[in-house]
Amino acid sequence: MLTHLSLRLRIFLFFCLLGFGAIAVSFGSLWLSYQRADDPALLDPFLFAGLLGAFAILGLCAGIWLMFDENVAKPIEVLASEMRLRAHGGVSRGIDAKTARYLGDLAPAAAGLAGQLGETTLASAKGIAEQTARLEGEKQRLTALLSEIPVATVMLGPDHRIVLYDAQAAAVLAQIAHPRLNARITDYLHRTALEAAHGQMIKIGKEVQAEVPGRDMNQTYTLRLKPLGQGEGYILIFDAATTAMTPETERPLVYDFDLLDQPLQEIGDRPLSELCFTVFDTETTGLLPHKDEIVQIGALRVLNGRLVEGEAFDTLVDPERPIPEASTLVHGVSNAMVQGAPKITQAAAEFHLFATDAVIVAHNAPFDMAFLRRHAKASGVAWDHPILDTVLLSAVLFGDSVPHTLDALCDRLDITIPPALRHTALGDAHATACALVQMIPMLQARGFGSLRAVIEQTRRHGRLLEDLNPVDNHGGTWQAFEKT
Repeated sequence: MLTHLSLRLRIFLFFCLLGFGAIAVSFGSLWLSYQRADDPALLDPFLFAGLLGAFAILGLCAGIWLMFDENVAKPIEVLASEMRLRAHGGVSRGIDAKTARYLGDLAPAAAGLAGQLGETTLASAKGIAEQTARLEGEKQRLTALLSEIPVATVMLGPDHRIVLYDAQAAAVLAQIAHPRLNARITDYLHRTALEAAHGQMIKIGKEVQAEVPGRDMNQTYTLRLKPLGQGEGYILIFDAATTAMTPETERPLVYDFDLLDQPLQEIGDRPLSELCFTVFDTETTGLLPHKDEIVQIGALRVLNGRLVEGEAFDTLVDPERPIPEASTLVHGVSNAMVQGAPKITQAAAEFHLFATDAVIVAHNAPFDMAFLRRHAKASGVAWDHPILDTVLLSAVLFGDSVPHTLDALCDRLDITIPPALRHTALGDAHATACALVQMIPMLQARGFGSLRAVIEQTRRHGRLLEDLNPVDNHGGTWQAFEKT
């Protein structure tokens, strides 16, 4: 009963019930006494005594509840989050027993358990690391070798989503848009021409060659399509003569073969660990979204529970107005730096493409999204993505009694933000992405395994921040998002 309520709220309701129950008993006793006295003149004294007693009972219950909440309920909440951090969040520091000093032996027992868990985890990790070191070395050598082969290769699933691309393919795709895993290849190549070539490949079951324009129609590419097997996708190879590539051997082979096995599922019902997230941050001329402007956008991608190295969006934006010196002192973006940078309409459209088919994540998302949505019509885009806010995720995991700033969250999760990167769009986006990666298994351990379940929980903390998702999340906007 009432298990969906937080511990602190249930304790508060318990004291409310206790207080009002005591008042009811007190008034009942006084009423019976008044009836037995059978003297109408005693009504006022009895009523005064009842009201005085009621206020005294409420004050006593409130005082005891505040002490209980501060010394028992809050410490239990903190202790639970600390243990969850160590069990699922990758944090290994010791538990501060002072936070639960009034809980008897519970805090030392939890600290001992956490220490034992940490030692066991370290021992297991060491053994696994020793066994996989050789395989990892071979993988790195293979990755470097494939990245240096002068062939631009992309592996695609049966739904035309990118599963793998090499360094040369990254250079080709970057001519049109930022290369990224799980993106539809039609974000880069002309849909009709590509589907025609793909249909021919499926029909004959063999490799085909085709001339396919880019999505922007600025260049035509000679492609070879090779089938991987029935229902397993295909490989796309760009002819070197049509790509004008410059080798980028410092960029690794990027892949995630788990994308081949993910079933089609409505985004709200997908497990968090199988979702694609675009984590972003902005720097602005000021703190007023209705009048200030963006000067920098930085974003990273989290896919299948891990940060995808090499897939980043980072651009300065010309705000078309002077940047106040006070703002430059915070984020380091000056008027000289944004000269020649894209305007917000172009930058927002490019970022929108980078975030296609992804859940958008930000720390204090209402602030950043307000800037983007104000320019949505001029940019020609609709910001109808599902949105998660790490402020609200922090509240779900750690309760309302702790601070939820980005610095506080990173400190709690043992994430270090280099001082030079703090208050830069890409630096803060990276810290937020790292926090998200650590919080995903913690949310799943709490039983909030799907995007829908997590958003339902974040709405319970709406007094902290507005939730930006539509109330009817069983269709509508999300279904349209799935079909883009």
